[in-house]
Amino acid sequence: MTSIGSRKYGDPCGVARSLNVLGDRWALLIVRDLLLGPKRFKDLQDGLQDAGPNVLTQRLADLADAHVVGRRRLPPPADVWVYELTERGQALEPVLIHLGRWGSDLPYRSDRRILGTDSLVLGMKASFDSHPAVDLAGTYELWIGADVFTIHLDRTALSAKRATVAGPQAVIHTDSETLTRIVMDGLAPQDAIARGKLVIEGGQAARAEALLELAAGNRPR
Repeated sequence: MTSIGSRKYGDPCGVARSLNVLGDRWALLIVRDLLLGPKRFKDLQDGLQDAGPNVLTQRLADLADAHVVGRRRLPPPADVWVYELTERGQALEPVLIHLGRWGSDLPYRSDRRILGTDSLVLGMKASFDSHPAVDLAGTYELWIGADVFTIHLDRTALSAKRATVAGPQAVIHTDSETLTRIVMDGLAPQDAIARGKLVIEGGQAARAEALLELAAGNRPR
């Protein structure tokens, strides 16, 4: 039973108690957009354009009260306030990865087809197949427009964070539309390269191309 005034579930089950914290609109998407690293309020607004500033402020406050999100000031030269996940919030990553897998086959009716950069990288993690990836282990730098991510691959998993990295095996440059087509629509990286929409630099470019194939759920050709 739901209390209309508080919008909380009067149920001691762990699922219901989780929904008391995460069940409001935008709450899980805020967590999604902070999984790969801290963001300013404006960055969150840019990624969640349909959420008004008042709603976004309230959801962040609710998540902070639940110890899911924290706020801190970055030292100079950045010297800005950012929101980030707490350890408790970061523990939601496998939940969101599995939820993304579960929802990827559901009908989608909207003109908006291009995923945000955080959604794209998390989509790569969700669709990643580790079985044929043993020979691709290493660290790669992925640029999606002006956003940069470090992608690390070991024998069992793909991890990612918002950061540059020294000495990557390869550096991948693309845009949101192209990577959306690779991750969601099965566009072959070779075709994107031929169209000038994907550039891979470094001594292990072939491995980076194979990595994108795997992240899209395809075995390398």
